Parts: sequence; structure tokens; C-alpha cells
Amino acid sequence: MRLIKDIPHERFKIQLFNYNAKYIVKIELGQFEQSYKIGELDVDSVEDVERMITPELLKNSVSRFIEMRTDWEEGFRNKNNQK
Repeated sequence: MRLIKDIPHERFKIQLFNYNAKYIVKIELGQFEQSYKIGELDVDSVEDVERMITPELLKNSVSRFIEMRTDWEEGFRNKNNQK
């Protein structure tokens, strides 16, 4: 997997990769990450992929990160209750 670009953002670590004829957008917040893949043939350029990273996408990502954290915390509670 080849890193194409780090995309600056005040809240997230956002990186754009290229792998197996796909672009991969990775959004990280703390210990969690989300990845989005799109075929190279489905866009005209790296700039097209960057334009897909909209404020709405990032707002929705926050909601998913919160859900991920909730699920992870539930896993810890279950782990501790099984002893």
C-alpha cells in the first residue's frame, strides 16, 4: 500500500493510499479508523477522491466513531463479566 497524500484536518488524521488499483481513504480518530475504497477507474483523479471527503462525510464519520467506541466499551464490559 502506497501513501499518496496526508490531508490536513484539525480533528482527524486523513490519509489517501493507493493499493490494487484502488484508492483508499483512511480516517483516524484516536484508536479507531474508518476506510473507504474506490476503484481507480471510478474517478478521474486524486483530486476527485479528495472532493469526496466532504464536511458531511466527516460529520457522519464522527457518529460512526462514537458507535465504534460504544461497541468497544461494551466488549470490555462483556469480557469483565465473563470471569
